[in-house]
Amino acid sequence: MSDVLALTCQLIARRSITPDDAGCQPLIAARLRAAGFAIEHLRYGSVDNLWATHGSGGPVLVLLGHTDVVPPGPLEEWGSEPFTPVTLDGLLYGRGAADMKGSVAAFVIALERFVTAHPDHPGTVALLLTSDEEGDAIDGVRRVAEVFRARGQRIDWCITGEPSSKDVLGDLLRVGRRGSLSATLAVRGVQGHVAYPEKARNPVHQAAPALADLAARRWDDGFESFPPTSLQISNIHAGTGANNVIPGELQVLFNLRYNPHWDAARLEAECEAILRAHGLDFDLCWHRSGEPFHTPEGPLRAAAREVLAQFAGHMPEESTGGGTSDARFIAPLGAQCIEIGPVNASIHKVDEHVRLSDLERLPELYLALLQRLLRPAG
Repeated sequence: MSDVLALTCQLIARRSITPDDAGCQPLIAARLRAAGFAIEHLRYGSVDNLWATHGSGGPVLVLLGHTDVVPPGPLEEWGSEPFTPVTLDGLLYGRGAADMKGSVAAFVIALERFVTAHPDHPGTVALLLTSDEEGDAIDGVRRVAEVFRARGQRIDWCITGEPSSKDVLGDLLRVGRRGSLSATLAVRGVQGHVAYPEKARNPVHQAAPALADLAARRWDDGFESFPPTSLQISNIHAGTGANNVIPGELQVLFNLRYNPHWDAARLEAECEAILRAHGLDFDLCWHRSGEPFHTPEGPLRAAAREVLAQFAGHMPEESTGGGTSDARFIAPLGAQCIEIGPVNASIHKVDEHVRLSDLERLPELYLALLQRLLRPAG
């Protein structure tokens, strides 16, 4: 069994359902400490974070990942026990195999090989792991980034191991992510009998035109490789369940995925202005998941494009699609961020898996990036 397969299996066997690390980070810390890394454990609340560094000064290259996983879902639907790694027909099955214990294991192997071959490499290479990526994302990288900002911790480049590939390892290079902003809207009316609408105020009727305006608005035309900003209403609820009662309140959930044309504060102000223009009596609670980030052309994108072309056999698609990742907390520190990882077709699904051939190549991919970006002189 190869080093990367063995370590991935060890990690999958630890039932690290968010935010429980279940011993993954101590296992990794022991290996990296033996390889000469300085280790710092940063625990906040019930969340474990690991910061491992080798070298000094700049440039600072960080490999970013998470050890937590989502719950397995219905156990009876799995072909095997989700926390017992199983190899079958060229695939490794287990919760976290693709998202993202395979990448984390590959990070560790690549780092060990890199510092063994280049003990006096220029700059600093680091690994940052959290057990709070799949959950609330409050006491994980978001909190660590606050600590780093207070310390003045420099980060030049960040490579996140999220499963980004579509069909073949390396066929997609993620060079940014949209921002995510969620809202909980409560529109107040006056409850009453449907036969006497003049004695009530129906919040559904009042809110409908405003919601239509929000949904129909074209916020922008996109930004470089970003699609246009999108607002999606995800939940609407009102009423007592009776068909003869005008509801007293309407609750609406909606989300905006936005590009760098916007920031959260400006979007909040625009949405609130639309609601006020319709004369609504409302409360609006916002949750800022993360601002958009975008890595421009430079050494990081150039190195990644070169490496991925070798692994995929063609130039990678460069994308800002998908949801969010913890890189959204590192980018505001001034870091350029990209995401590279295995095929994402099975993530969060029953029978999550990764191709063994891809898993075996992942350490080589990350090692190639380390060598191009922190190439020793001579």
